[in-house]
Amino acid sequence: MPQSRLYTDAFSPADALQLLREGNFRFINGMMQHRDLLEEVTHTTAGQRPFAAIVSCMDSRTSGELVFDQGLGDIFSIRIAGNIITSFVLGSLEYACELAGAQLIVVMGHTHCGAIKGACDGVVMGHLTGLLTHIHPALMQAKRTVEGIHSGQNPEFVSAVTTQNILNATAQIRVQSDILKDRVLAGKLIIVPACYDVATGQVVWL
Repeated sequence: MPQSRLYTDAFSPADALQLLREGNFRFINGMMQHRDLLEEVTHTTAGQRPFAAIVSCMDSRTSGELVFDQGLGDIFSIRIAGNIITSFVLGSLEYACELAGAQLIVVMGHTHCGAIKGACDGVVMGHLTGLLTHIHPALMQAKRTVEGIHSGQNPEFVSAVTTQNILNATAQIRVQSDILKDRVLAGKLIIVPACYDVATGQVVWL
């Protein structure tokens, strides 16, 4: 049965976060729930009520449904290289929270991110060039705190840019969407930054 079926009027943003924490614990310990996906299709035919929305990178290793051990109808998943925030991402999040009732937004970056390394190395390639400009503020911030080579060859620098980019994206959501900011102030929504470790499967909450 989808977790969203447990969603009641007493369900809170803190409850939503706990469900994801528990799901990732199951994932990294090989305890994932058995799911009858066809049954979940039947349960969600008439509609959906996901409890969370996750903004993550498009990286093939970072599927939110898997790393948080969730089923059909449980979470909105917005995936874009570098987990950047655009007007379209904000619009999607506003739909997820204001219209569909999601109470949690997770901005989840990940280790060894190709988009982050590309921004660190100044990659220029078609439409990717414009996408990577969204990571440049984190790049400039990390340059002020990390010594050594400022490129994708420096793991410490890449890690710093990754973390800063996640924090920047989280702040952007709060600042650039009045709808989501109002829900946060009303206690109806929490926005949480996180980083997924592709080597261990663990989600680190920042």
